[in-house]
Amino acid sequence: MSDSTNPPHRLPPLPPPSAALSEPAIAFGAVRRRRVAPFIVLAVTLVFAGLFVLLAGSDTQRNTLDLRTPLLAKEAPAIIGESLSGEQFDLASLRGRIVVLNFFQSTCQPCIAEHPALVQFATQQASMPDGAQLVSVVFNDRRDAVARFFEERGGGDWPVVLERGVSVPYGVAKVPETWIIDKQGKVAARIISEVTLLCLSAKVDEVRTGVPFNREFCA
Repeated sequence: MSDSTNPPHRLPPLPPPSAALSEPAIAFGAVRRRRVAPFIVLAVTLVFAGLFVLLAGSDTQRNTLDLRTPLLAKEAPAIIGESLSGEQFDLASLRGRIVVLNFFQSTCQPCIAEHPALVQFATQQASMPDGAQLVSVVFNDRRDAVARFFEERGGGDWPVVLERGVSVPYGVAKVPETWIIDKQGKVAARIISEVTLLCLSAKVDEVRTGVPFNREFCA
């Protein structure tokens, strides 16, 4: 005979799944976030590093005309010093001629690559009645290394000035870098990195005639 006074035995209710798993899930999520976070930081760092390299490289492209210099249209800083041939050089003595200043170093690969174009440019301008005067300015280099550079590669029958701090007023931090000075002795253009004969000749013609040149020549 059953006892009707005692209620049937019931198992205690199960906790809701969300409640039962909440603390382990939170712990797992925290661990997972800690594991993933370094990879996110690394990925972001790599992206910014890539952008930095891209932007840094944008100022060292061939024939890049840089008009940001505060010296543009102002009197070119003085360059006075001894030349490779042992003579005294003074930039002011070339007033009345267009002058192309090329800052270079004998071991600089872009300098070596552009040298044939400069030799051609010097020959081209020498055949013109009002041709520009090329001047090489040595940047942080030894005299013997510079002499060997021209002996092996030709050229140098134009003034080659041994730098004694003359690059500082021009703000030259790396080479090659080329500046064009007009007949009045003012800065007309600055070309950073390697030049080509076509670009340099076109820019000099613009300074000579005042007629804008095709920018594609310096692309």
